[in-house]
Amino acid sequence: MSGTSEGPAPATELDRPIVTESEIVTSPGTESPPPPSPASPASPSYRSVFAAAPVAMAVVDREGMVTGANTALATLLGRDPDTLTGAVAADLVDLSCDARTWHAYRELLRGRRARLRCTRRLKHPEGHALWVRVTVTPLPAEDGGVLLSVDDIGEHRELRAQLRHLRMHDPVTRLPNRALFLERLTAALEAETYEESGTGRIGLCYLDLDGFKAVNDTLGHRVGDRLLTAVAERLTRCAQEAGRTRAGTPLVARLGGDEFALLVEDSTGTEQLADLAESLLEAIQAPFDLSGRPLSVSASIGVVERHAAGTTPTALMQAADTTLYWAKADGKARWTLFDPERNAHRVTRQALASTLRPAIDRGEFALEYQPLVGMEDDRVHGVEALVRWNHPRFGTLTPNRFIGLAEEDGSIVPLGRWVLRTACRQARDWQVEHPDEPPIFVSVNVAVRQVWDSDLVADVAETLAETGLPPQLLQLELTESAVMGSAGRPLEALKALSDMGVRIAIDDFGTGYSNLAYLSRLPVSVLKLDGSFVRGFQIEDRAAKPSPADEVIVEAMVQLAHRLGLTVTAECVETSAQATRLRRIGCDTGQGWLYSRPVPPDRISELLGTPGVQAGVGNP
Repeated sequence: MSGTSEGPAPATELDRPIVTESEIVTSPGTESPPPPSPASPASPSYRSVFAAAPVAMAVVDREGMVTGANTALATLLGRDPDTLTGAVAADLVDLSCDARTWHAYRELLRGRRARLRCTRRLKHPEGHALWVRVTVTPLPAEDGGVLLSVDDIGEHRELRAQLRHLRMHDPVTRLPNRALFLERLTAALEAETYEESGTGRIGLCYLDLDGFKAVNDTLGHRVGDRLLTAVAERLTRCAQEAGRTRAGTPLVARLGGDEFALLVEDSTGTEQLADLAESLLEAIQAPFDLSGRPLSVSASIGVVERHAAGTTPTALMQAADTTLYWAKADGKARWTLFDPERNAHRVTRQALASTLRPAIDRGEFALEYQPLVGMEDDRVHGVEALVRWNHPRFGTLTPNRFIGLAEEDGSIVPLGRWVLRTACRQARDWQVEHPDEPPIFVSVNVAVRQVWDSDLVADVAETLAETGLPPQLLQLELTESAVMGSAGRPLEALKALSDMGVRIAIDDFGTGYSNLAYLSRLPVSVLKLDGSFVRGFQIEDRAAKPSPADEVIVEAMVQLAHRLGLTVTAECVETSAQATRLRRIGCDTGQGWLYSRPVPPDRISELLGTPGVQAGVGNP
């Protein structure tokens, strides 16, 4: 019910109805004639039936006074039958406890309503609670007044309460289940709940046991259920301990499987949730004794704490689920606090993943090229093609933002095919536009998945035939970890490409397997030294002497490569001093911002016409 009470309000929580329902039926028109009565209330037959009826009833006049009541009503209410006649009917069954019901009752007495039905919780003279359903209906017009009937629904309500408890609690751990947890969470996030009192904040610990599936698979579901019960007991003790020092005890629930949640209403901040999460981890990590069987497990916990205002149950659960995933990914057996920035990155990643394939068809990708410059003659010998995604929402994205996603969902295959054809076509255009200049090669990055999920050899052959680019002007780059571990189909593809005349380069050399013995058996023609080696050449303090170790390592790799008939490209060349030292130890080509950043094709055309590439000439 809602509205302002016109009668005395219940004094205690026990006196307030848990569920109160009113049904007020309005007849069409101003007043409908009541159903015909087979006998007058004053007739002897009527009075005998009325008195002996097992249903508790009373006749009430238009003023609301009881003019007659049967024995069943007196027995139900625990009253002397003689005291009921002349009593105020509304007081007997508490019809004035809320304004809406009281108004409907008064309208019914005046003949303006057809029926009133409501549920009330009364206090029996013996002290126990009495749940009743009250129904008020008009009597025939010639008799006047209304008929009040009262049904004892205590057993019905108790059964309903038992069924609700079974429906809202987990049968294994006896904890509240997901349905009850979400009901409580929804109530906690209603504005009237947190605006009236408390901190206006809410916290959630979302917990998952690490390796629980292995327990079920190896020890059986019976042991798994005993473990869940033991975990539930420890979580409950932690919640009770936390409740002793705080305003309220967190709600512990089993959401399903090995997932548990602790809801903290009116939280005081992240420190409170962090303390709770620490206590939960410590409690679970202590060994369990399951009927003489020792067992140790750990848990991962996602922790969310925020203002209740503006938060929905769905948003809070999504944040908790995401944070639990982070805790798992970060190594398990830990708790992780929700990070909005990290979540924004995840959301962005998902948005990119969902639009990557269509973006290829929409032509949202473009290529930029970074020169590969000869260390001896400072001329452009080749370029590396670098793909860019001109995203309509996020702007221009570099490969590190989306290549990993493309490899995960397989879109790297059509994207790689597009990059290969576009780069080869551009290299052929440069060759035609500058017939008097030595032709430059174009280097294209290839992911291992392109080798496995497509016929790379056929794609390359078709592209070279279509564009007219000579095979020796195409270089394919694969990472060291991918090339060094090649066997079977990937190795066969690399050999076929090499026999075709295409150059194979190992990118980021020195950071992967570094299996030098295996290197000699691969169809590789170029090593690209990882930029970390070259950056070691840079001297931040001019007064300091350079460490000879960096130069010795690079020199050894260059000499080894040359003995194997390979050329060496140094990546991330940024200063003239670095270029000088790389030239001295015999490095063949350099690539980096000293010469140029990745630029559009027309800037490369300008560099081809220059006798030597000076520092930064290709940079904007």
